[in-house]
Amino acid sequence: MASAKATPDTLPAWQTLTQHAQAIRHIHLKNLFGDDPERWSHFTRHVAGLTLDLSKQRWDDDTLEHLLGLAEEAGVPGAIEALLSGKRVNVSENRPALHTALRLPADAQLEVEGEDIVGAVHDSLAQMERLVQRLHAGQWRGATGKPIRHVVNLGVGGSDLGPLMVTHALADYRPSDIHPVEVHFASTMDGSQLADYLTRFNPETTLFVLSSKSFTTIDTLSNANTARDWLLGRLSRHAEAGEAPQAHTISAELVVRQHFIGVSASPEKMSEWGITPDHQLMFWEWVGGRYSLWGTIGLPIALVIGMENFRALLSGAHAMDTHFKTAPMADNLPVLLGLAGIWNVNFLDIRAHSILPYDGRLEYFAAYLEQLEMESNGKSVTRQGQAVSYSTCPVLWGQLGPNAQHAFYQLLHQGTQPVVCDFIAPLKRYDEIEDPDTRRHLKAQHRLALANCFAQSRVLMLGDDALEEDGPRPEHKRYRGNQPSTTVLLDKLTPATLGALIALYEHKVFVQAVIWDINPFDQWGVELGKQIATDTQAIIEGEGELARLDASSRGLIEAFWAAEQTPRG
Repeated sequence: MASAKATPDTLPAWQTLTQHAQAIRHIHLKNLFGDDPERWSHFTRHVAGLTLDLSKQRWDDDTLEHLLGLAEEAGVPGAIEALLSGKRVNVSENRPALHTALRLPADAQLEVEGEDIVGAVHDSLAQMERLVQRLHAGQWRGATGKPIRHVVNLGVGGSDLGPLMVTHALADYRPSDIHPVEVHFASTMDGSQLADYLTRFNPETTLFVLSSKSFTTIDTLSNANTARDWLLGRLSRHAEAGEAPQAHTISAELVVRQHFIGVSASPEKMSEWGITPDHQLMFWEWVGGRYSLWGTIGLPIALVIGMENFRALLSGAHAMDTHFKTAPMADNLPVLLGLAGIWNVNFLDIRAHSILPYDGRLEYFAAYLEQLEMESNGKSVTRQGQAVSYSTCPVLWGQLGPNAQHAFYQLLHQGTQPVVCDFIAPLKRYDEIEDPDTRRHLKAQHRLALANCFAQSRVLMLGDDALEEDGPRPEHKRYRGNQPSTTVLLDKLTPATLGALIALYEHKVFVQAVIWDINPFDQWGVELGKQIATDTQAIIEGEGELARLDASSRGLIEAFWAAEQTPRG
């Protein structure tokens, strides 16, 4: 009988790190800097337009050596090869996780289980480009013959967070010589986002992108059904009033054809819903939702920034993929970033992590990483199905750094909860502003943001020692410091550097999953919630047994029923 696989916390390197942590955990960061004048260069790397500064982590050269040993013992090098070559690394669903294949160049080759998939990937991109070109040329007409002006992406989770984050981050790269098309996002199942659009937009010039890998996601389909009914109702009234040039031809089939694009791994369900085949964009079961912005789920991104810039986004991510595959682990950015997280969570017992971009264009980056990391690594069972005996993913949250300074930085500096922070900022900005006075003022504001970014990580590190001594201070004005942080600097925020940044965090998550021996590519906890919600909805609608629920759930449903019966004044 084969012996059971060793758990991570029984590996020799893990045991060594446990002992090492006892010796180093009481050393203040200020002393680590004092002991090593070359610390910045020892713990900083530059790749693909990104500078990764890990010098403010609470570790030393010995720590990193032990962590690299842990990565070797846990099989990280082999796991990287397995991921990028298309092995079935998603063990619970028995399939590859090949989001990296979506950003391979057209002349690459990747044979997965006997099939070269690169051609199919680029065929899907070419189809997406044809749809984008029609919209950008003003050639996509609604059912009444008017060109489309508003595109609403209906998706949730990875079908929403990724495209939303990237379109906001790269809005400066919007082409100026195209038919104006505004892109919007609706994800909430309660309809609040969609309701706002339906009150403001003209149905004749509005197109909906229905993005759902399975094409069964209730959040997305409920929004899509509402949108379809809105279009049919409004456009039929146009037809009855004789307002449409082709009033007599407006049928439900025509409305769905001209006002919906589908993006899914299930063409049968898209066709069943009514989306015409030439308005269907495909992706594959081996692409997880939270990793899907690189393919046709990225249609809203391409609509905002154009296909040339979309391909630059893919190129930047591919550059990080190549680095991840080829760089030695001691110089490998995703490996180093992942190891810093392992050190903090498992050996320093720091289980809170804040993402703090110092650039307003990265407003949604923290929300994107919340899904990427916590849905991927929020697991308590190993790949072999055994309960873990160690911590895995920390609680992740964040906000734009300049805003967060006036909100939760109080906890970071003087609270009782240890937190590790990631500071993210571009080095250059506003060079393209033509007016010299405006450019000068905006560049001064950018320098102000960088000053705050650098200062905050310094104060978190040094505490009181960051201040010039001006006499005794009361305890409520003292700062302990010794809070670790990472700083990621982009040479400039471009499609390519953003692609590299996203891929950096994707691969970091994978490295940590390998060491924790968990599967980062499934989300059964999410699936359970969907199942229970469906059962609960049936009971709310009077089609299930209320009595079988717990007292709290019964009380909540009865409160809703009572509110429904209250006369509306």
